[in-house]
Amino acid sequence: MRTAKRLGVATVAVYSDADAGAMHVAEADEAVRVGPPPVADSYLQADTIIAAAKATGAEAIHPGYGFLSENPDFVEKVETAGLVFIGPSAEAIRAMGLKDAAKALMETANVPVVPGYHGERQEPEFLKQQAEEIGYPVLIKARAGGGGKGMRKVDAADQFADALAGAQREGKASFADDRVLIEKYVTSPRHIEIQVFGDRHGDAVHLFERDCSLQRRHQKVIEEAPAPGMTDEMRTAMGDAAVKAARAIGYSGAGTVEFIVDGSDGLLPDRFWFMEMNTRLQVEHPVTEAITGLDLVELQLRVAAGEPLPFVQADLAIDGHAFEARLYAEDVPRGFLPAIGTLDHLRFSSAARNDTGVREGDEITPHYDPMIAKVIVHGRSRDEALAKMRAALADTQIAGTVTNKAFLSALCRHDGFSRGAVDTGLIERDLAQLVQEGETPVLAQAVAAIAVLGLAGDTDQDDPWSSLSGWRLWGAAQHFVKLVQGAAIFDLRVSLRNSRDFKVSSQTEAVNVSLVERAPDRMIVDGHTQPLRFAVSEVSGRVAQVTVFLNGDTFVFDVPDGVTDAGDAGSGDDVRAPMPGLVKQIRVKAGEQVTKGDALAVLEAMKMEHTLTAARDGIVAETYVADGDQVSNGDLLVSLVPEKE
Repeated sequence: MRTAKRLGVATVAVYSDADAGAMHVAEADEAVRVGPPPVADSYLQADTIIAAAKATGAEAIHPGYGFLSENPDFVEKVETAGLVFIGPSAEAIRAMGLKDAAKALMETANVPVVPGYHGERQEPEFLKQQAEEIGYPVLIKARAGGGGKGMRKVDAADQFADALAGAQREGKASFADDRVLIEKYVTSPRHIEIQVFGDRHGDAVHLFERDCSLQRRHQKVIEEAPAPGMTDEMRTAMGDAAVKAARAIGYSGAGTVEFIVDGSDGLLPDRFWFMEMNTRLQVEHPVTEAITGLDLVELQLRVAAGEPLPFVQADLAIDGHAFEARLYAEDVPRGFLPAIGTLDHLRFSSAARNDTGVREGDEITPHYDPMIAKVIVHGRSRDEALAKMRAALADTQIAGTVTNKAFLSALCRHDGFSRGAVDTGLIERDLAQLVQEGETPVLAQAVAAIAVLGLAGDTDQDDPWSSLSGWRLWGAAQHFVKLVQGAAIFDLRVSLRNSRDFKVSSQTEAVNVSLVERAPDRMIVDGHTQPLRFAVSEVSGRVAQVTVFLNGDTFVFDVPDGVTDAGDAGSGDDVRAPMPGLVKQIRVKAGEQVTKGDALAVLEAMKMEHTLTAARDGIVAETYVADGDQVSNGDLLVSLVPEKE
């Protein structure tokens, strides 16, 4: 929308009820409601979206990243309605839309393809036999998939049946297609993709590569361009293969050809294989924009209007290095569980490009992908760009929902990643190191306690009659605050000398806090040049949570409503829904014996499946929900009792 406005083109937003107040609605010149929150009733309603375009006098439809962006039937409907689809033809999308058919086409075009089974037979025993012939480990992939959905890595034959069933369920739920393909899993894989661009006059070029190897659950976390260790020979070979793939289907517009690369011996031109083609603009396209100086959305609009590409391959060059970090509302230590919440405080770094669709006060709902922003930086070298990313993440402040910011920061400090030694297994191998939490400084506890008590307000009243500081004739007033941070409980005593000077004592240490300046969301403490910022979240008029931003780190404290809220976190006998979602499977029944780690239930939320497991050995006392039930955050699903002696 911003690119369109810069070019003098008016825009129309479509929105579901969940997005009625969203940023994209506010950015547009007009907006049209297309239905209730479920995507099947709103953003996947092709006829409704086309009707909105016709009613507002629009000439073209930009499909964005997801939903109908790679749906050839939608493209045909758009063109039948006399509108322009800003993207490739239906034939090109159809050719690349099914992974098995795309691989067969690429083999014909002499583009190298990963060994595997891409046929029509889908019987579980037959697929298992194919996996054994290919050799473990293998990758099961939904043939109509994308974004890591419907994908499972299988290391041994005894894991195959459960992995296949899960991939099929996810493929059916996300793409209405439960058919899969089986591929050899490359043991030292790197995910390197080539940005291609074609016009409607038969020309096509590549805009160099992006390395997307840092992934969790087959979804990208940090992308960069150019790829570390890339040689001119390798770049030429991959670029030529990508352009060959685009020309094989008469491609126009922005697209990405994704390759799996064996990086065990460096980047060699005979060690890359075609995986799939994304026939749309990629989420990570800003890193390509950063190193080429191009606006890919502007190119999309111009190509869709019939203009030829304004350059040839020889005109293009790489300038510097760029990174993009995907900032999500998700709980990394709990298996990257998507999170929800209201963004009570949101501040991005001015030193980075921050592509976002949310503002302070917006809600992260369970209906759609929980991405908050993409943080993009550019530098003259990889080291400079990575240093900028570390600084940008440190300067980013979010309160009201759990995020992956600390995880992203840890990745940017990771020794292997810093050296450019990346592969798709890095996060899984070093996850324990990447999610390790440090000590909570007593100063962070002190700031939180002062904020809870409302003592950081902007009053300058020091006399005892106007101040709320609890003045006493005999000694300083004292307040007691209980804060909860995960399994940790902090009992703090705040002693007030006057309205600006406090002593905050924990069970083990104390800190003196002297306020030089204060406001409802920050305080400047003597000895600190930068403001110490915090955000207070209220529920039913009381402080329920305080988030403190200190030295680039974020510390979240829950404030219990009375001492009962700060008790034991639970025995592990109750298995509750970690988020709103749909119960796909209850895997156990009452009376069944389970051991720690056994799968009890499968929950689908935010377009992904999440397996809930037993925290201890025991007997299933009762199941409280059934397959197909919709549950809310915290709903009881299964209860366990100890095994009888």
